[in-house]
Amino acid sequence: MNIITLVLIFASVLLSVAAQILLKNGMSGARVQTVLGLGNPVNSALTIFTDLWVIGGLFAYVSSAGIWLIVLSKIEVSKAYPFVGLGFIGTMLFAYWFLNEPLTVSKIVGTLLIVAGVLVISR
Repeated sequence: MNIITLVLIFASVLLSVAAQILLKNGMSGARVQTVLGLGNPVNSALTIFTDLWVIGGLFAYVSSAGIWLIVLSKIEVSKAYPFVGLGFIGTMLFAYWFLNEPLTVSKIVGTLLIVAGVLVISR
């Protein structure tokens, strides 16, 4: 695996993590929460899909998928996919830093177990 492929993998994972944080921020916003409580599906959809955080999150996901397609064209999926496990760590840390979600021992241990499982499967 060359350095360019490795950079693309990390970019895809980082964009996927960013997408999670952006989407969570958008869906937790007062504007979205207010309209979801009203029960009108059309207004809810319009509010959600015009929220800048949600748009940013969707853009990050699409970008991540596009980069991932390039990665898959360069290396075997069985070699690339274990790196997706890094997204668990990134999402946990970014949620702690940007969304003020608690960082508990159980989250840390659970995340590390998932990553360990991915590493075992990838060998």
